[in-house]
Amino acid sequence: MRAVKILFLLAVVITLFSGCKHNPLKVDISDIDKEVEVVPFDEGLFSLEGKDTLQAFVELSNAHPDFFNLYTYRIIKIGGIGDEQFGELMKAFITDTMIQDVKALTDKEFSNYTKLEKQLKKAFKYYSYHFPDKELPTIYTYISGFNQSVVTAENIIGISLDKYLGRNCGYYQQLSTTPQYKVQNMHKNKILSDVAFAWGITEFEEPNAATNLLGNMIQKGKLMYLVDAMLPAVPDSFKIGYTPQQLEWCQMNEPQMWTYLIEKEMLYTTKRMNIVRYINDAPSTSGFPLDSPGRTGVWIGWQIVRQYMKKHPEVTLPQLMANNNYQKILNDSGYNPE
Repeated sequence: MRAVKILFLLAVVITLFSGCKHNPLKVDISDIDKEVEVVPFDEGLFSLEGKDTLQAFVELSNAHPDFFNLYTYRIIKIGGIGDEQFGELMKAFITDTMIQDVKALTDKEFSNYTKLEKQLKKAFKYYSYHFPDKELPTIYTYISGFNQSVVTAENIIGISLDKYLGRNCGYYQQLSTTPQYKVQNMHKNKILSDVAFAWGITEFEEPNAATNLLGNMIQKGKLMYLVDAMLPAVPDSFKIGYTPQQLEWCQMNEPQMWTYLIEKEMLYTTKRMNIVRYINDAPSTSGFPLDSPGRTGVWIGWQIVRQYMKKHPEVTLPQLMANNNYQKILNDSGYNPE
């Protein structure tokens, strides 16, 4: 009996240790000194209410010259500070009843702003670990009036905090331009992966490099692997924006999806509509069952890249991001889900 008990305990220990998979992306960043700057731009903007606005806007513009025009031209789209009606339009924006209410909701949702700031800084320390020579962006947070969630420009990332107020935010139900499947990702746990993915597109994606579905899948898969590297402790569901049920569906149906793409000769299709149906966000993937999520092509590309990097530990993240030989990545990955 004693021998049986010892064997049983050994079996339990082996099972526990075999289940603990080492994540090679959980690297030591304690010695990384470079740190991204996070600027709460909305605090500066809304503090100007009731002041000599045009002069105050000029001062705010001087304080943030690289971001101010991006904000006024591209995000809230009211033009530039030199335009005749700029002061009135800006004043109307920050005093608007809805915007004021949204600002209050945002302040409540992000009352622990320091936590978000620390998370962003940590993500970019991981980025600096892999890309020590790359310049870090400055990150600005703000109220956009429900415009783009994340915008990027040269050395700039902008985050619309009012696009991350939670799935149950009443305003999201009123936005006719925002379908319900997108609303499921409008919560603060999605900010980090949205930022990492958007920055990856800005820094590494070559728009004309991928000409067929396979190329697009692996191109997006590389970006998802960059998200892995910047956010090694974040759950996959938050990284790709799936519910736990959708993620489980992909894991359970991975072999069937891959077989379908091969049998239907989809991997090398260059038809835009065929590429879009597997790559773009949607309530489900056309051609797959209705309970499938959208962007399943991105998810499969992500698994291919993960398998490639697991099989080739000598490949660095910069080498991966520079490799646009998508067919070779597939071949060298040995990807064959069963």
